[in-house]
Amino acid sequence: MKILVTGGAGFIGSHIVCWLRRAGYEVVTADNLRTGKRTNLPADVPLYEVDIRDQAGLADLFAAERPQAVVHQAALANVRESMEDPITYAEVNIIGTLHLLELVKEYNCSKFIFASTGGAVYGEGNLPTRTAVEGDEEGRRPPGSPTLPFTEESRPQPKDNYGANKLSCEHYVELYNQNYDLPYVILRYANVYGPRQDAKGEAGVVAIFTGAMLSDQATHITGDGGQQRDFVYVDDVARANILALNSDLTGTYNVGTGLPTDINTLYRQLADLTGYGRTPSHLPRPAGEVHATWLDCSKAGQELGWEAEIDLCEGLRRTVEWARTAAVTA
Repeated sequence: MKILVTGGAGFIGSHIVCWLRRAGYEVVTADNLRTGKRTNLPADVPLYEVDIRDQAGLADLFAAERPQAVVHQAALANVRESMEDPITYAEVNIIGTLHLLELVKEYNCSKFIFASTGGAVYGEGNLPTRTAVEGDEEGRRPPGSPTLPFTEESRPQPKDNYGANKLSCEHYVELYNQNYDLPYVILRYANVYGPRQDAKGEAGVVAIFTGAMLSDQATHITGDGGQQRDFVYVDDVARANILALNSDLTGTYNVGTGLPTDINTLYRQLADLTGYGRTPSHLPRPAGEVHATWLDCSKAGQELGWEAEIDLCEGLRRTVEWARTAAVTA
């Protein structure tokens, strides 16, 4: 069975490619190499350098390769950038996804796996044991905000354009299922980290801290560092994609650990692993950033047989070890 992985030369996509190949699938990739790297992929994996906004380029790829399923990872994924350039983000994330859905329909693909975001789709959540008080900006939540952790039944309330893009795409995926019987699985990722995540570009906080600490550069924390996130290791995310592809189920699933970690704690763990001794400076929190988000992933466990296997301590150790090696061989 031939699988097309969009964004296949990127951080998450390249790990999915490796897991697919180990599972015996034939894999072809598409990536515009804006943030992806050819070196992330095995040399014998076909890579089409195409932007998902390029409808003709995608059509040529489908005509040449005739994939039987699509794992759609390609996206622009920087919250701050999405607020500064909403048009480009909508063009890539929404229109690009529609280009793929049209081709998936035309070629009668057997499955469409869509990478969404639990960190941005749900928006701000209410802490289970916390009540906002006057003057407590961090404790204030929009009316009707769901209590954490988020389940798949929690009402999405994106606070940034990236989250709004992904939620819009989810609706389109569901519409193609309703109207054209397209089998799909939507995976709402928590904050993914691990090897191959670049400290630049659309990097997450783990890669940014690790890169700065290993090169003994200054570090910055936005806000007071009390923001809480659900950090999930990239191999666990790749494995969720394999299980989704192999499943006959259609639906939406959270992919995370279910455990919140605040940024100050993450910083201390990485400082210990890297031997970093500097004190971070603090910057204002950017527009669109949520204070707290973590996911209830029991549905994925019950229906897909998936749960996170790599805890944060082990995942950070592996990530720092990879980053040290990458810095030496760069």
